[in-house]
Amino acid sequence: MAVPSDPRGAWDLPAFGALPRSAELEPLVSRVLAPNPSPMTLDGTNTYVVGAPGSGQAVVVDPGPDDPAHLAAVEAALAARAARCVAVLVTHHHGDHADAARPWGARFGAPVAAASEAVAGPAGRVLGPGERLRLAGTSIDVVPTPGHTADHLAFRLESGAVLVGDHVLGRGTSVVTHPEGDVVAYLDSLRRVHDLGPSALYCGHGPELTEDPGAVLGYYLAHRAYREQQLVDALARGAGSVDELVATVYAEVPRELWPAAAQSTRATLAKLAAEGRVVLSGDGGVRPA
Repeated sequence: MAVPSDPRGAWDLPAFGALPRSAELEPLVSRVLAPNPSPMTLDGTNTYVVGAPGSGQAVVVDPGPDDPAHLAAVEAALAARAARCVAVLVTHHHGDHADAARPWGARFGAPVAAASEAVAGPAGRVLGPGERLRLAGTSIDVVPTPGHTADHLAFRLESGAVLVGDHVLGRGTSVVTHPEGDVVAYLDSLRRVHDLGPSALYCGHGPELTEDPGAVLGYYLAHRAYREQQLVDALARGAGSVDELVATVYAEVPRELWPAAAQSTRATLAKLAAEGRVVLSGDGGVRPA
């Protein structure tokens, strides 16, 4: 199987670390970058401020870390729109997206909405698949995208753009961990977003993807299939544990990312075992079926 080609390699995207702290992406959307860069969060968490111009209202999506400087930057983005926050939406429960949700909701006097009460809180709103939210002078469709986590959601805007959280990243590929994540669900979710025909992907981390979102989603699907084949081939050559598979398949990846690669490998092996293509043993071993 040939190595899939990432279409973003030919695009004029900001270099790592050069993503602007704030940007107006389209009339409906501003982005504010949180100051929490890391190997896993890339440039930091992208918080989105969404609302129709002139409505006087906005929705904050994925507030991220409860950081005073980040809060001030988001409040500045709201002020630039002459808007007050009327809701806080969260794509999933990971702290780099959700930690500020309830504190900021209380500050803004705005309800928190997410796929689970654990994130939304007892006074919040639990969102269901296919709901259409009419907020801030616009409509926002709730798109279920489980896989990275079971509670992951994306939000489709009237413009056709999709806020995809950690389902798709502006750089590299998303991690599906085990046992929290589910590769089968993740692949189904990639196809679901692809079928929406998004005009843009506004990612939880990294730059926005506007040139050819469908090509990126196609690459993500091809990349997953390629990783599966690499694991099957490595097992056939004698690898017998997750550590051995990671050392073989991710040899070109920086070692500080190998723990995440190990989690992704476990998730993929669970899929392959369910399909009867590999056999997992209780001591952590793995072999071809």
